[in-house]
Amino acid sequence: MTTPALEGRELSRVFGSGDTAVHACTDVSLEVHAGELLVVRGPSGSGKTTLLNLLGGLDSPTSGTVVVHGEDLGAMSEAQSLALRREHLSYVFQSFGLVPVLSAAENVEVPLRIARLDPAERDRRVSDALELVGLGQHAAQRPFELSGGQQQRVGIARALVSSPTVLIADEPTGQLDSQTAASVMDLLHELVHARGLAAVVSTHDPLLVARADRVLELHDGRATLHAREGRHAAQHSPA
Repeated sequence: MTTPALEGRELSRVFGSGDTAVHACTDVSLEVHAGELLVVRGPSGSGKTTLLNLLGGLDSPTSGTVVVHGEDLGAMSEAQSLALRREHLSYVFQSFGLVPVLSAAENVEVPLRIARLDPAERDRRVSDALELVGLGQHAAQRPFELSGGQQQRVGIARALVSSPTVLIADEPTGQLDSQTAASVMDLLHELVHARGLAAVVSTHDPLLVARADRVLELHDGRATLHAREGRHAAQHSPA
């Protein structure tokens, strides 16, 4: 069995204390392998965003462990954790997260500028990423000149341009109509399997779950992991 690209081991996150404490996640365990799309499903307030923030290192668990390619994020210094996340993790956000004054190409280029890549290499990667999501002809357009679906495709291109191994997407279709949402999820599904990404995507839309390899269902911070037909038997996270 190969090492999972991303693991969460008995993750819990508690906000506050005493009688007012909020248990956003409780003992959630999961693993995601290369080439696998795991959908996290649940109603608003079920803990989806909290879980994704823990898995991506944007927040620290109250208890439990996040492991990226065998490396325990909690055992690292802040600098080591940041370096590992930059190398392996990328994000797609519900609100697109594009800089309005930048063109599509310039938005996609941002992670490469932060990494101080050579300008010629940046240009090549940006062009390849935009072509990959079907926006090669829209490189010079700014976000307000693009549809919602096109803006989210720019967000996906930006997430992929640094060649991550793990992709985390928090309700990436939440602001899109159902037809556009389906096309974006189809794109994510195709990219995960074509590029061997390990992807965790949250949604509350049951129509999008059909594109998952497995489904993690959250209710009040507790999780049940379901295998798709033909895969592993359903599992329950520790409670």
